[in-house]
Amino acid sequence: MAAAAMMTANTLPGFHGLRPSAAPVKPLAAAQPVRRKGNGALGARMDFIGSPTNLIMVASTSLMLFAGRFGLAPSANRKATAGLKLEVRDSGLQTGDLAGFTLADTLACGAVGHIIGVGVVLGLKNMGAL
Repeated sequence: MAAAAMMTANTLPGFHGLRPSAAPVKPLAAAQPVRRKGNGALGARMDFIGSPTNLIMVASTSLMLFAGRFGLAPSANRKATAGLKLEVRDSGLQTGDLAGFTLADTLACGAVGHIIGVGVVLGLKNMGAL
């Protein structure tokens, strides 16, 4: 009787597929110790700098910032009309840029560039090409 009570105390009901089962619970002392990779500051991993994911994000953000700065995308000083033509207007925002590219434009174009980059990365990962 005591063995049956001990066995039920160490197992918790679980759900695996369509049939419930009881899986044994591992004690906390059996957990593996955390292993560090590398040797402190000298063991830093630098595999992300030239990775395809990084290159895609840099390229998409740079292209979107280029498009906003040189008038190929709407900005605070260039609004889009119903026919998708860009009209110059005075937004009232102060800027030192000759083209009128403001901080709000930089943040907005950078965010849209990141959104495009994440979409490309996730699409390529889903296709198995990345």
